[in-house]
Amino acid sequence: MATTESDGEEEGKLVGNQNLVIDEHLREMAKKAAWSVSSCKPGNGVLALRDDNLDTYWQSDGAQPHLVNIQFQKKVRLQLLVLYVDFKLDESYTPSKISVRAGDGFHNLKEIKTVELVKPIGWVYISLSGTDPREAFINTFMLQLAVLSNHLNGRDTHVRQIKIYGPRPNPIPHQPFEFTSREFITYSSVR
Repeated sequence: MATTESDGEEEGKLVGNQNLVIDEHLREMAKKAAWSVSSCKPGNGVLALRDDNLDTYWQSDGAQPHLVNIQFQKKVRLQLLVLYVDFKLDESYTPSKISVRAGDGFHNLKEIKTVELVKPIGWVYISLSGTDPREAFINTFMLQLAVLSNHLNGRDTHVRQIKIYGPRPNPIPHQPFEFTSREFITYSSVR
C-alpha cells in the first residue's frame, strides 16, 4: 500500500489508516520535545497537535511551506512519525506532499523523506529508517515536518495529530540480550 524512499530522492504515496497501531517495542517520544510551528490561526496552534483529540487541528496561516519543528534537548533515536489527517473533513486543507527533515538544529536540517499523501483519511505512518536494514532509526536533535503542498491547491493546512516513536531502551544497561519475562530480568545481572 505504501512505499517510501530515503534521502528525499523519490516519493512514496500514502493513504490513511483509521486505527493507530504501534509495535510494543516503540514508545512515544513527543513529551521530551519542544514543539513549534511556522504559523497558526488563533486557537489552532501546537496544543491542538498534541491534545489526543481528533476533532481539533493545527491550522497554518501564511505562505507555504508550513513547518512543524520538534526539538529535543539531547540526541534521541526516532523510528516512526505518525500523523492524523482527514481529507473528507478538511478537503483543500489536507496536506498532499510532506517533507521530513532531521538534524542538529535549524542550521543543518537534511531531508530524509518526501511523502505524497493521496486523499488520506486517518493515521499516516512515515518510517524514519533508511533503506539499509541496519539503519532501523535516526539519531537526531531536531525533526521538522514541512507541508509542501495541499490537495486541490489549498493554501493553509490542517493536521489533526502528530506522534513520534522511538525504540524502547533495554531495561538493563550494557546487556546484549533483551529479556522479556520479569524472572529473567530479575536474575540477569550479577551483584
